Parts: sequence; structure tokens; C-alpha cells
Amino acid sequence: MIKVLIADDQMMVREGFSVLLGAMPDIEVVGEAVNGLEAIAKVRELQPDVVLMDIRMPELNGIEATREIIAADAGAKVLVLTTFDLDEYVYQALRAGASGFLLKDASARQLADGVRVVASGEALLAPSVTRRLITEFSKLSEIPKLPAVQHPEVYGELTERETEVLVLIAQGLSNAEIAERLVVAESTIKTHVSRVLVKLGLRDRTQAAVFAYEARLVTPG
Repeated sequence: MIKVLIADDQMMVREGFSVLLGAMPDIEVVGEAVNGLEAIAKVRELQPDVVLMDIRMPELNGIEATREIIAADAGAKVLVLTTFDLDEYVYQALRAGASGFLLKDASARQLADGVRVVASGEALLAPSVTRRLITEFSKLSEIPKLPAVQHPEVYGELTERETEVLVLIAQGLSNAEIAERLVVAESTIKTHVSRVLVKLGLRDRTQAAVFAYEARLVTPG
């Protein structure tokens, strides 16, 4: 069973998602939180696999809550909930360690599939809307950018092929799409992705994409 915590200050959203996810045979909603502080406390108490995290909440917003949950290394993956696909705060949440995002009007199937994907250790990065979001809001990041690509030491001594895979991850391609692009087996790409994450000390593909944009391996737009 995948244990899920729902953090949102709107009762109707919490109850609606609880009903939708509760109908799934492999997903259990173990708790709810009305703000970021409560979300952090509930993660410690309930040890969920996935946290559905609203961004705009009172007392402590979803970005800061995500950052603290990830820093505590509780094992929980964070899936950000947003009303607008181009919410400027979503990119900040991805930087804070969220594994992806879902729109609040997602269907029951999209919601459940998103939870399963994130729980498995993958990231919700493939949809075109996510590619657009990362591209657009990488422009808005106020965090100083990493040195440019001519400083290879920044990239943890990635090989040329690993760097190529990192760039394609940042463009939102799946393992199968990368394998097709590079004319290699998908299992080979999985190995490259794992090595990229280990060498760069990153948690998942979303973090890899953010890294690639901020390191200027990929140019926004």
C-alpha cells in the first residue's frame, strides 16, 4: 500500500482527494494537514510515502514545508498541488525538492497515477506542461546560477554520454524517448540516469532537470 498525506488548507480539496485516492486498492490516505507546519508534524508521525502538498497555505507555505520535509530525509516524496500550471511558486517547490506537480483539477486516474509514479521513485516530468513550466520559471529563479558548462568539475565528472542524457532529462524526455533519440536500449538509459543522479547527489529526475537549467546546460526557451 502507498501511504499518502494530503496537505491543503481547503477542506473540500482534502476530502475530495481522500475519496478519490481511498477508492484505489493500492493507495491509503493516512492523514490530512491544513498548513505546512501540520504537514511536517504529520510526516514525522505517520511516515507517508507521498505528500500531496498545496503551495499556498497559512502559517507555513508548501515550499518551506517541502524544504523541511526533504531536509529531514523522512523518505516521503512530495507532489505539489497547484491551481495553475504556470504558478511561479511551483518552480521554487521543485527546487526545494518536490518530485513533481499536479493540477488540482486532475482526474482520479491522473491523481492516482501521479502518486504511484512519485512513490516508485520517479518524477512527474514528462508531460509537456511540466516542460513548459520548468523552462519558463527557470528564467525567474533568483538563486545565483552555477558556473557555465565550460567548468566540467561542477558536473561531478559526468561522461559525455551522461551529460547528454542529463540534457534530455531536462527537456522532459522519458527513458524510452531518450533511448530512441540516442539509439540505445532503454536499460542502458536507466543505468545512465542512475549514474547521473549519484554523481550529482540528486534525488530524482526533477532535481536533475532543475540542475541542468541552473547550470546552463539547457537554455530556457
